[in-house]
Amino acid sequence: MKLVRMFGLSIRDAARSLIRNLNLSFASISCITITLTVVAVSMIASYNVDNFTKLIKQDVTMVVFLDKDITQEEINDVETQIRLIVNVDSYEFQSKEEAKQLMQESSEVLNKIMTEWDEKENPLQDAFLIKVLDIENIKITADEISKLDNVSVVKYGEGMIEQLLVVFNIIEKIMIGLILGLVIVTFFLITNTIKITIFSRKREIDIMRLVGASNITIKMPYIIEGLFLGFLGSIIPIIITIYGYYSLFEQFGGIFFSPFIQLVKPEPFIFQISLILIGMGMFIGMWGSASAVRKHLKI
Repeated sequence: MKLVRMFGLSIRDAARSLIRNLNLSFASISCITITLTVVAVSMIASYNVDNFTKLIKQDVTMVVFLDKDITQEEINDVETQIRLIVNVDSYEFQSKEEAKQLMQESSEVLNKIMTEWDEKENPLQDAFLIKVLDIENIKITADEISKLDNVSVVKYGEGMIEQLLVVFNIIEKIMIGLILGLVIVTFFLITNTIKITIFSRKREIDIMRLVGASNITIKMPYIIEGLFLGFLGSIIPIIITIYGYYSLFEQFGGIFFSPFIQLVKPEPFIFQISLILIGMGMFIGMWGSASAVRKHLKI
């Protein structure tokens, strides 16, 4: 009961302190707002870049061309062997007639040329279109499939895929480093701003100590005040995150400049970001206040 009463009084004192020191409170809230907004934008950009790289990886298709005079029985044998390869996620057989039809549909010029081809004149080859589980091992899988009987050649964009993987890994590391760097900078910036706010009220802390208040009684209002500051400072970044991302998604129709660059759907993505922002704001606010008061109490 005593703890509940002390907690209630601490909330009251924290609210009064926010109002009484409005200028300093506004400065702390502004600092939290600006830094969390930068963090939110960086997190959204990082998550979308990561999503884009995943979509590219998922879209990579390995084309396994079969020998020209292959029989149906031999096609079945190749299919059985492909099915047994560990890194194969899914596959689809595409006959040379189906390949011809797709090419005809893609171009009027090709359509005119290929219309006159009969089955014997068709120079295209039967093929298997394969998706792999781990694109990092696509070359190993391609080499394994190329050794199978009745397989003519295996193509998956070799050379370019390896370069893309290197670029994606570099981008991923840069984005992770950027986010971690921003979080650390945000932590110290907000903490130091709140410390300045608490330091300006050092006299209040000294008076409370002189009248015999316990350390927890002194610290609790300031910790709750820091929580309030963090909460209030995270409101605007959350609003910008939710409405800004919704507007961006609707403006571009979920596609950013190119059909290959798809934006992450707003829900539940933006609400997860919002929870992270409010959690960061409140935690850093409480930590900054607690560490500042602890310094003055010398504990």
